[in-house]
Amino acid sequence: MKALRKLIDNNIRPHFEEGGKLKRFWVVFDSLDTFAFVPGHTTHSGAHIRDGIDMKRTMMMVIIALIPCLLFGTWNIGHQYLLGMGAVSSGDPLMSMFWEKFGWGATRILPLLVVSYGVGLGIEFLFAGLRKHSINEGFLVSGMLIPLIVPADISLWMVGLATAFAVVIGKEVFGGTGMNIVNVALTARAFLFFAYPTKISGNVWLMANEGDTFADGYTGATAMGELANTIGQPVGGNGTASIRAMFSDSGAYSLWNQFVGLEPGSIGETSALACLIGAAILLFVGIASWRVMASFFVGGFVMAFIFNSFPANDFMAIPPIHQLMMGGFFFGMVFMATDPVTAAQTNTGKFIYGFFAGFFSIMIRVFNPAYPEGVMMAILFMNVMAPMIDHYVIQANIKKRLKRAAVAA
Repeated sequence: MKALRKLIDNNIRPHFEEGGKLKRFWVVFDSLDTFAFVPGHTTHSGAHIRDGIDMKRTMMMVIIALIPCLLFGTWNIGHQYLLGMGAVSSGDPLMSMFWEKFGWGATRILPLLVVSYGVGLGIEFLFAGLRKHSINEGFLVSGMLIPLIVPADISLWMVGLATAFAVVIGKEVFGGTGMNIVNVALTARAFLFFAYPTKISGNVWLMANEGDTFADGYTGATAMGELANTIGQPVGGNGTASIRAMFSDSGAYSLWNQFVGLEPGSIGETSALACLIGAAILLFVGIASWRVMASFFVGGFVMAFIFNSFPANDFMAIPPIHQLMMGGFFFGMVFMATDPVTAAQTNTGKFIYGFFAGFFSIMIRVFNPAYPEGVMMAILFMNVMAPMIDHYVIQANIKKRLKRAAVAA
């Protein structure tokens, strides 16, 4: 590595520095150089932090934590597709036709990753060149998150358009990485949800290949898509028996299937197990906040318990732990709510922020049939509320200290 470092510094860097023939591409060289090597510059004013990890290394650890969701989601896409085609059955060993499932899933997710990173990084490079600063590292994670929170059949041009909207409107207009007030990946999903609701709702979540037996594609509602139809019906209505069968121990949406992720849904959100593996990695390296995760889980459980205690429809009657396993609850808890830029910053504020994000996630998904998944809206709402939460927490601490000072005087 020392030889490579010397080669770059002596033979390559001078071409990109001021006076070199490639100086206009300095931001590109600098981004690649600092991605491979720890930056050699330090701060000249303000706080000085001496640490072996920088922003790029932090982002890479988050990407590593996302790999379990990515790999399982890739396999599950092919698994659900072959189930719909009748090539495998629910009773077959999960590892049967493993490479066929994984390969078919890869053909769906790889183009999404290419479009997400291509559009997002292209815009990042453009803004870095215009502002004459280094490439922001934040999109390394957002570029991975966006493909994981969309259905497998989403059109590539929609992903590109949503990514561009999220990067420009959700981040760059506020000043770039570290300045955005809402989560970039959730901004992309929100754009898709409101602009193209039929493509993000999960009702048609997987398209068939040309020549398959399905005319238009494999239509499979997600668990919340099924339950959303019961919101206007009382408990014990016409659909109660089928709902209970689907969520029984032998049903398609059993607790085990939901925990492992053997169900239709957005690519990376179905497996609570994969999300927990990612959570363990993030907590071990000290990047994510356990306060946000724990309070998010408690808030969701409290709301689900209240609904389950006073059910007005079959959706409310679902056991609390089932409510938390469904949809993107765990994915939002681990990877979205813990975003250090958009979450609350104070320790007390993190508990409040996480609790209400989980609380509102279950409330929105159950009360409003237009939002079969409430995690997105709840986290975005709490992103906006986070500065206010921190403000009142700090003001409360100031008042306590002033009282103690008055007593001591």
